[in-house]
Amino acid sequence: MEIINTIGRRKTSVARVYVKPGKGQIVVNERELKEYFPSEILQTTVKQAFALSKTEGSYDVNVNVEGGGSKGQAEAIRLGIARALVKINTENRPALKKEGILTRDSRMVERKKPGRKKARRRFQFSKR
Repeated sequence: MEIINTIGRRKTSVARVYVKPGKGQIVVNERELKEYFPSEILQTTVKQAFALSKTEGSYDVNVNVEGGGSKGQAEAIRLGIARALVKINTENRPALKKEGILTRDSRMVERKKPGRKKARRRFQFSKR
């Protein structure tokens, strides 16, 4: 089996994910997963697709991710891994779909409007 290439997005983060059979090593931007995401919560977010499809430790993952914050990047990687697992074996799809991991979360930050402090926040109104 060759390398499976997928893409995952969340907010402004874009993750290019390369999955191949291996021992379960995850490398993000040429650094180990534990080094790139010191938070345990973000590490579990990245590995969630493997846990649901019961394939922990059977694939090596190499990721290039850019843009956004750490949570957005972790969720973009999760989507990329989930898409790769479905490409490898379509039987993984129902478990991942049920948990909502295959859905691209399209929520983005609303842009700032002119004449306002933020996207919706107005300047304080003064009657007198």
